Amino acid sequence: MHIKTVATCLVLTVASVAHAQSAKPDTSSGDEMIAKYFRTETKKLQRPLREQFESAEAWKSARPGLREELLEMLGLSPLPERTPLNAVTTGTVERDEFKVEKLHFQSRPGLYVTGNLYLPKKIDGKLPAVLYVCGHGKVKKDGISYGNKVHYHHHGSWFARNGFVCLTIDSLQLGEIEGIHHGTFRKNMWWWLNRGYTPAGVEAWNCIRALDYLQSRDEVDGQRLGVTGRSGGGAYSWWIAATDERIKCAVPVAGITDLQNHVFDGQTKRFADGCVEGHCDCMFMVNTYRWDYPKLAAMVAPRPLMISNTDSDSIFPLDGVYRTFTDVRHIYSLQDASEKIALNVTQGGHSDTQQLRVSAFNWLNLHLRGKSEPIRQVAEKYFEPEELKVFNKLPEDEINTTVHESFVPIAEPPSAIASSAEWDKQRSAWMTLLREKSFGGWPKSDESLAVEDAFEVERDGLTLRAIDFTSQNAIRLRLYVLKKTSDEKPKLVVLNPVDEGGWDSFLNTVAPVFSDKVPASVSKDESDFEATKKMVKSFNWAMAWVAPRGIGLTRWDQSESKQTQHRRRFYLLGQSLDGMRVYDVRRAIQVLQSDEQLGTVPRWLQADGKMCGIAVYASLFEEPMQRIDLHSPPGDHRNGPYLLNVSRFMNMPAAMAMAAERSRVVIYDKSDAADKWTYPTTVLQVLDKSDNLQFRTAQ
Repeated sequence: MHIKTVATCLVLTVASVAHAQSAKPDTSSGDEMIAKYFRTETKKLQRPLREQFESAEAWKSARPGLREELLEMLGLSPLPERTPLNAVTTGTVERDEFKVEKLHFQSRPGLYVTGNLYLPKKIDGKLPAVLYVCGHGKVKKDGISYGNKVHYHHHGSWFARNGFVCLTIDSLQLGEIEGIHHGTFRKNMWWWLNRGYTPAGVEAWNCIRALDYLQSRDEVDGQRLGVTGRSGGGAYSWWIAATDERIKCAVPVAGITDLQNHVFDGQTKRFADGCVEGHCDCMFMVNTYRWDYPKLAAMVAPRPLMISNTDSDSIFPLDGVYRTFTDVRHIYSLQDASEKIALNVTQGGHSDTQQLRVSAFNWLNLHLRGKSEPIRQVAEKYFEPEELKVFNKLPEDEINTTVHESFVPIAEPPSAIASSAEWDKQRSAWMTLLREKSFGGWPKSDESLAVEDAFEVERDGLTLRAIDFTSQNAIRLRLYVLKKTSDEKPKLVVLNPVDEGGWDSFLNTVAPVFSDKVPASVSKDESDFEATKKMVKSFNWAMAWVAPRGIGLTRWDQSESKQTQHRRRFYLLGQSLDGMRVYDVRRAIQVLQSDEQLGTVPRWLQADGKMCGIAVYASLFEEPMQRIDLHSPPGDHRNGPYLLNVSRFMNMPAAMAMAAERSRVVIYDKSDAADKWTYPTTVLQVLDKSDNLQFRTAQ
């Protein structure tokens, strides 16, 4: 029997959506819960490097594997092919002491990197070279972007005046061809998580290819390469110095702090709840392996490294910078290189100051040229933006604006299987990847559910029971069960994981009789209640509802900004909000399994819309359901659920095949919906389980 048609327990009307959006429920308990959760999860990742690596041998042994992890988290594993750079110099401008070549190259076919190469006028032999990577200094006039290289051109000028070659490159978002850094921050491109994509990976790859270009130049000593940059450029300095050992000296400026600052402890009035709120996506790797940032910084050891910052930086607070420095210094000391790491702190906020520049110049001068002498020249600006522009006309074959669609490859549609043995191997591989790459942020072992009955009330021949349980440390959820008032056990229990619309429909279903036990209903329509009441009493079924974290009773601040930044906090911790909601549904299933009244009762799982994906993935990690009813499930991950890296190795049809192998699945959708699910259909035919997947037209 089609539960949804009978009970209409998850029907979402336009009116209920509008009411839900206009309502302003108390979210204080949800805010407190999620704040505590983020603190607890962050502390788990704050294991000092001295505890992880007690000897130089331990670090040396671990470092190659850590580098591969970092490359993977940047979307660079395996490293892309080094295709021809196709470098082109489009013009040259000169001043008394130096000249500047305006150039572009392609780090991948169609992925253009625009830059300026600063060269001394007098060159005697090969010179050390500095890659200068730019922060978010936007220079745009009359709708034309001149690139952030123009904003920072005084740095390149100084290096060329003092015996260096300097290549200053534009970033993806603020180059002459404007790409995107704000996919999750501003544009709701949460599918980036599925791909394991971050623009940090593009910036890292562009830096790697920039080193290739520098080493191709006759003026450059390819064994003496350094990197520096501030803010976003400070972050990109970390990516390239950590992944490419051709960098012999690094000065990241205002480009790093630890997870504590990022996630919950911003230390400034503006970003007191965590400075992630002040950063776009290029600052972060996809934290699959759950690193804290000192581990990233340690990857530079034992090469010379100066961490440079101001004392009042709102988005790189000094306390986290100092914690990072002291932690990383241990790795340097293990390698007898304590003199090669330094912390430079000057007065000021998040700004490009002469004091910061002088220290960077000194450090690079010492370690790339072997000179320690006073800096007598300041970094001066010599050019107008128009003088340094590379393109007169932007190339038509550019992929900069859409590189997020291709930079990290997604899995090809799975091949048809020929036998159950072949399927067993494929399923096992997918399950391993899910555990390691998508759900690595789940607890390593389940905590106690700490189940408590909140209430049990009998009215009108029905019993409503509320069961509180712990999903994960600070996450305390409530499971509601509605059944016929009887000593007889129900014949079936149907678990409904709900989104916000489903939560409102649940309230509407039970409020007519139990209004004092649930929050206010969004509607006075009692048809849902009457249908559910009839079904429960006639068939002796129990209906159960659970709202995963951030929904219903545990909803937190509903503002768009806070919703976005909380989802990004999960991402920083090597999780995704949807991935942890999958875990919440698993825990609700465990509550039913362990319950004295319902533990032996057959279980169904039912979900609607995007929550279908949550339900499907949850079902893969618990005992098989007798049946799973899915109403309009998504055919791919583009619109959710958003799970780290999942699209790199599988997609929804593969997950559906795994679910339908274990449980009977009924899909309610449009009449042609079966076309989306040809893969699970063919798998089940091979396994002789075709009846496990059925399609019905939605009512």
